[in-house]
Amino acid sequence: MTVFFEQVTLIGLGLIGSSLARAMKNNQLAAAVVGYDTLPETGEKSQKLGFVDSVAPTLEQAVGGADLVILCTPLGSYASLVKDMAPHISPSTILTDVGSCKVSCVKDVLENFPNPANYVPGHPIAGTENSGPESGFAELFIGRYCILTPNNHTSEHALSRIIALWQAVGANVEIMEPHHHDRVMAMTSHLPHLIAYSIVGTAADMENHIKQEGNPEIASVFTNEVIRFSASGFRDFTRIAGSDPIMWRDVFLNNRDAVLEMLGRFSEDLMVLQRAVRWGDGTALEKWFRRTRDIRRQVIEQKQAGTFNSLEPELAVQRLKQKLQKKPSDETPPKP
Repeated sequence: MTVFFEQVTLIGLGLIGSSLARAMKNNQLAAAVVGYDTLPETGEKSQKLGFVDSVAPTLEQAVGGADLVILCTPLGSYASLVKDMAPHISPSTILTDVGSCKVSCVKDVLENFPNPANYVPGHPIAGTENSGPESGFAELFIGRYCILTPNNHTSEHALSRIIALWQAVGANVEIMEPHHHDRVMAMTSHLPHLIAYSIVGTAADMENHIKQEGNPEIASVFTNEVIRFSASGFRDFTRIAGSDPIMWRDVFLNNRDAVLEMLGRFSEDLMVLQRAVRWGDGTALEKWFRRTRDIRRQVIEQKQAGTFNSLEPELAVQRLKQKLQKKPSDETPPKP
């Protein structure tokens, strides 16, 4: 399917928004790419970097004339932004987003968007720990998953065009139900970020406790050692703790139930490991490490994306129809 838009408007020009703009321009997917950001300095920087054709000074001007609008802002801003743009958006305009929590996205958008048939919730599973318009690059989505979570309101036309858009920038498209998406992301993305932030915070707290105990010299040595000797484990695992704090604040506020569930399960497993370490149970530790090493190897082999071909838009629409035709009673409840 050929995908081409006359005007694409990106609301939010950070890592994902700027990368998507670059990818669309590189692949000639839009006649005009218009940007809008609530921070004027971000808009000015984006204009200088050249990945947008223009930066609109107001939200009204940004969405006027657009046949596609993409929300690339923190989750907490969705409701107000959609409410403000609604009077100025064309009835034929398609709206999509890149938020990593879909239940809250769907709720906030559908309560404020006048054309629910044209809304296609989306989430590209791609990114780095860097943020801002200068951090984006056109190849960010190549070989990555993009999960779409349409519902009964979503039209086949809108869904097909968004599938084709993501495929055109190199992504593998999957269709998923919003609640299921949020549970999966809570385990594979949200919980790891929470743990990374926690570990960095624990290291900082240790320094503070040493200072309070009256050992400033020891505290200084400890801090220098954490920075100097974090060449592998600490550095690599805590890389994601450098991510945008506002974005992740909104993620945890909007997916709290799923995150708390996964955090509880993780805490239980951590207690098992703690007991094995305390009692010197090498057999249990080795068994756990071997099993998790095999899982890690599978992640690497799949290159964080998948080895299957991207879904054709028509096939994805067909699978959506099948999902929507199912009654709630047909769905198999998740195992506790």
